[in-house]
Amino acid sequence: MLEAWRWFGPGDPVTLDHARHAGAKGIVTALHHQYDGRTWTSNDILAHRKLVEDAGLVWSVCESIPMNDSLKLRTGNWRRYLDNWKDTLANLGRAGVPVVCYNFMPILDWMRTDLMYRVESGGYAVRFDRIAFAAFDLLVLKRSGAERDYSPEVIRLAEAKLKAMTPDELAKLEANIIGVFPAREEVYSRDGVLKRIAQFAELDVAALRGHLVDFLREVLPVAADVGVRLGIHADDPPYPLFGLPRIVSTADDLRAILAAFDVPENGLTFCVGSLGVRPDNDLVAMVREFAPRIHFAHLRNVKREPHGSFFEADHLDGDSDMVAIVDALLGEERARRKAGRRDHQIPMRPDHGHLLVDDIGKVVNPGYSCIGRLKGLAELRGVMRALDFKAGLGPGNRPVTG
Repeated sequence: MLEAWRWFGPGDPVTLDHARHAGAKGIVTALHHQYDGRTWTSNDILAHRKLVEDAGLVWSVCESIPMNDSLKLRTGNWRRYLDNWKDTLANLGRAGVPVVCYNFMPILDWMRTDLMYRVESGGYAVRFDRIAFAAFDLLVLKRSGAERDYSPEVIRLAEAKLKAMTPDELAKLEANIIGVFPAREEVYSRDGVLKRIAQFAELDVAALRGHLVDFLREVLPVAADVGVRLGIHADDPPYPLFGLPRIVSTADDLRAILAAFDVPENGLTFCVGSLGVRPDNDLVAMVREFAPRIHFAHLRNVKREPHGSFFEADHLDGDSDMVAIVDALLGEERARRKAGRRDHQIPMRPDHGHLLVDDIGKVVNPGYSCIGRLKGLAELRGVMRALDFKAGLGPGNRPVTG
């Protein structure tokens, strides 16, 4: 697999040199300084690519082109945003970027309630506490109809959780839920979130899935024309938040998306951590079923807790069998190589490392400190080397002899 590293651009405290030190060969990046839905010009894309290449690396995946909520609602300026998305996609393809990761989550991208959760090693992970989230949704935001989305037990626990919070703890929770995350278009206020949620009031799962199909109908021909493969990212977490529909959470969801357009450009970003939050997702079976259409992999692990809560575990120590998942992905690579596919190497990145050692106290993007990801990449590299050796292959997939 192509070992890659996410980079948020020149302002990222974890630099391209750091990525190279970690042993990465590919870079996963986007024009994060232009995250307002405008078209990314060829000149700007090429300038960004040059930064990557001057560091001795390759821009292997764009994650992500901004996906304005009007595209999910098909209202307002959706046509302008769609045309801009298509133009950006075409410009990326012409610049040689082979894979684009995107998501279709309404309003909020990936969600965590705690960005400094102390783990057993003494480092820090990001965590989603569904009880704390429910407390904010029910009792602080006071979203209309929120009580219908939670069991009586969760509501009781949420009330107790809020009562025990200090003002500072509540302020931090609110900032984590509706504040700034990497790759999010804007910062929300309480009123702003409620207004956005109200816009989606009439949109159910079937309608949102229909809008995704409409979107793909327009962008897939562009992807085919410029040689780009698209990989939709799973919902994170893979269940509804704020009563909003989720359509990329289960094997059935992925099956429906891939069946809508049975073309190689319509594929998946297989995120082990997101899909692994649900105990009903058999990740090894999903990799094997969807393998030919997996264009990118996020390799991270989570530890599930009661009521849908979870935290980011070490890459090899969560509830998902990472070794078996990597083994299945490597098997797919061998099948692609045998079939002569030009995309036989699947890019992967070690997602969401722990905050460790002297990274503690530094200003970094949540989940994207250097040392934790370096540790994760080293562990995953060891797994891949061992599995290749078991399959009779050495570095570069050359047969082992002697």
